[in-house]
Order: sequence, then structure tokens, then C-alpha cells
Amino acid sequence: MLRIGVLVSGGGTNLQAIIDGIVSGYIPDASVELVISNKKNAYALTRAAEANIETCIIGRKQFESPEAFDEALGDRLKSAKIDLVLLAGFMAILGPGFFTDFKNKVMNVHPALIPAFSGPGYYGLKVHESVLATGCKVTGASVHFVTPEVDAGPLILQQAVEVKQGDDPETLQCRVMEEAEWKIYPEAVRLFALGLLEVRGQRVYINN
Repeated sequence: MLRIGVLVSGGGTNLQAIIDGIVSGYIPDASVELVISNKKNAYALTRAAEANIETCIIGRKQFESPEAFDEALGDRLKSAKIDLVLLAGFMAILGPGFFTDFKNKVMNVHPALIPAFSGPGYYGLKVHESVLATGCKVTGASVHFVTPEVDAGPLILQQAVEVKQGDDPETLQCRVMEEAEWKIYPEAVRLFALGLLEVRGQRVYINN
């Protein structure tokens, strides 16, 4: 059984996509065991509670340093015997120390085609605002393993999404979520659960 921990800060739509994938059987032999939020009012906590998933709040301001925050997150995940950590709209940067015990065991979904519109400062609607400002005709989403460098970890899956005339950041955000994020994130977790992902340097190979 793959034991999953999810870190959240907001609404938790990608958390819901993972939960739905497990319930439907699409993601085999897996369970979300713990949801941690750094925001006490995150709606993702309500989603987790409705699915009978254990939750807790670990906020950055509770700690004197980023390193202490990272250690608290890691300790809580390890105590729950988590095998895979998923970032689902988690608005905090994890430091190098966090990955000591979770190398190639932390995934994130980014609402653009990395390396475009990625890195520090590119999150949420800011990504889609930038896509529209440049006049791009295609955007999308990327699932990658997380490393200390923001949005720079090995890519697992990507999905392109058309940018349509008349889009604003909100409509584009919704289309990217519906057509890409909610599909490729569960798929990446499914592949991990089946033991089909292999990381070699900066590349991820899918061993079908």
C-alpha cells in the first residue's frame, strides 16, 4: 500500500483529483493518509475531512526558521510512514534539508509547461497572467519531482492546453486544471504506485 501525504494551502482541487483517482481504483493500492496545511482556513482541509483523511496544520510562523518548519513537516510525514509526498497548491518553499528523507518522493503539479513560466514568483494566477501577456497560443501543466530549486526537478508528465481568444487568467486557469492538471497528476501518482517511474539524473523514465 502506497501511503500518500499531501501538503496544501488553498482549495485543494488537485487533492480532490487524487482522492477521486484512488476511490475509483484508477490509482491502485494507494491511500491518502495525511493532509497537512500551512493555512488553517484552507478549504482543502474540509475536502480531506469529508474523505475521512487525517489532517493537521503546521504554519511557518510557528517556527523560528525555515529549517525548523521543514523539520516539523518532515517529522510529521515520517511519523505517518508516508511513502510519497504531493504538493497540491502548497504555498511554501521547501528547503534542502526536507529532501534528505524524501529524495524523488515529492511531486508537484505546475500550471505551465516547464521550463516556461516557472521558477520563483510563478504561481497561481500569476502564471496564467504571464502566459496571456506574452501572447502564447499553447500553455499546459507539468508534473515533476520536487527539488530545492523551484520548479527545476525531473519532469514526469506534461500536457498541452490551447490558449483561446478571449481568455482571461481565470478562464485559462480553469481550462488548464480541467484539461491537464486533474488528469496528469493522478496519472503520475498511478505510475509511481505501480513502480514504473525511474529517475536517472534529470530525466524520468516510464518503464511500461
